[in-house]
Amino acid sequence: MGNLIPFPNRPRGRILANPKLKFLDQCREVMRFKQLARRSEETYIQWIRRFILFHRKLAAVTDAPLQKWIWRHPKDMGEAEVRAFLTDLAVRRQVGAATQNQALNALLFLYREVLGVEMDWVDGFEQAQRSRRVPVVLNQEEMQALLKQLTGLQGLIGQVLYGTGLRLLEGLRLRIKDVDFARNQIIVHGGKGDKDRVTVLPDRLKAELQTHLQSVRRTWQEDVAAGHGKVWLPGALRMKYPGAERAWGWQWVFPSGELSIDPETKVRRRHHVSDAAVQNAIKLAARRAGLTKWVTPHTLRHSFATHLLENGYDIRTVQDLLGHKNVATTQIYTHVMQKPGIGVRSPLDG
Repeated sequence: MGNLIPFPNRPRGRILANPKLKFLDQCREVMRFKQLARRSEETYIQWIRRFILFHRKLAAVTDAPLQKWIWRHPKDMGEAEVRAFLTDLAVRRQVGAATQNQALNALLFLYREVLGVEMDWVDGFEQAQRSRRVPVVLNQEEMQALLKQLTGLQGLIGQVLYGTGLRLLEGLRLRIKDVDFARNQIIVHGGKGDKDRVTVLPDRLKAELQTHLQSVRRTWQEDVAAGHGKVWLPGALRMKYPGAERAWGWQWVFPSGELSIDPETKVRRRHHVSDAAVQNAIKLAARRAGLTKWVTPHTLRHSFATHLLENGYDIRTVQDLLGHKNVATTQIYTHVMQKPGIGVRSPLDG
């Protein structure tokens, strides 16, 4: 990381990236200082790049039949240009509200944190339509057919996602210490919204998961003997708990089958299983099971919630297990239950 200098006469916490770096690298430097998640960093960089590309102009070269791009630096633009970009996303590109809001957050970060421009909010742009879609849910028979087509490690991950209601990355980022076999609990740290929560550990999975962890431990011990065995930890945790990256409790529950180079620290270590690998495995399993529904790892979470409601659990309990901030988010599953609402019977059925 380059030299980080506080903005003069600005609130503490604002920093100035190394001016010798290219602009997008300066943005990355500030994002890492602010400890943004790697995926958030990549997403924000993409939106900043698209914002810059959107405002470039093609102009004629003087005294020549040629044209060249005229580029504008974000520091020379402001709220008007942000409004134009967000309006184009909604009107011409017809993105959803969540995508437009993601772009807005990226640009607010750019101006507040990187450029030091006070931009508390932006309004006056065309708002993207906020759609409310019913989630895809598998019934019990479809779920069992899907799980039968998932084998080995992918099969265990699929059962964990369905049996706990975890989001895909929440499942893949589980650490050994997060699984409490005695209490039948799984603790989720830093879930969506950077919130912690507790969910259920299915009895049926305990024996298989313990056997899996025995294998993981042997692999970890081999890595340690070979001079590796360090797991990735966020910068703040590395500083707070020296030596934790070598501790058994902090290792991944679902480590990758291969060592790889950490792009941030350049350390050779074992990351967790790739989310893309799980996504592909579940899509292939759905095809082999003959399912006509569009199935993704998140479908297992939707099915977990719906099946709990169908089994009579109250909506507040399901809300807590899923980690929803608002119960209205959880209520959408009542629309896809086999007996929606209070068990309405169609008049066609007599």
